Amino acid sequence: MMINDPIFGELEYEYGWIKDTTIRFLGKEVQITLMIDGEEEGMFDENQYTAYQLLIKNWDNLQPSLLQSIIDYYNQKQHELGNDSGLNEHYPLIKTADQILDMITLDGIVVPYADIFEGRDIRMTFNCTWDMENGLGIRLLNEKVVEVGYQNVAI
Repeated sequence: MMINDPIFGELEYEYGWIKDTTIRFLGKEVQITLMIDGEEEGMFDENQYTAYQLLIKNWDNLQPSLLQSIIDYYNQKQHELGNDSGLNEHYPLIKTADQILDMITLDGIVVPYADIFEGRDIRMTFNCTWDMENGLGIRLLNEKVVEVGYQNVAI
């Protein structure tokens, strides 16, 4: 089933609403899947629209903080696993943001059901070279990073 939503665009229903789209992330055009939680009738919550619209509006300003959060998470993971030496090929030492950019790929943006008590909730999924199985997930509340972890953080 397909719908054409005024905010999200043309969506297809597969246990939630999805569409493949292109977005600019840190200087590169990337193919992602936009996933919007919703029932089959295609009615979305006003807060879902607001969260998505503010994400897009603030996207350019958000990217540096997303990148910094990923770098911090990576360094923490590397330390927890005792890989600070840089000898583990999955966790090489990184000195520049460009190095981490080569290790991650944004592959999804999730607009979950709105929780009016929490705020504007958006989640992102990434593939990453250091943990192919679990990937990387980021949760934003009110356009601020509140959680970074495995991809299941974002689902």
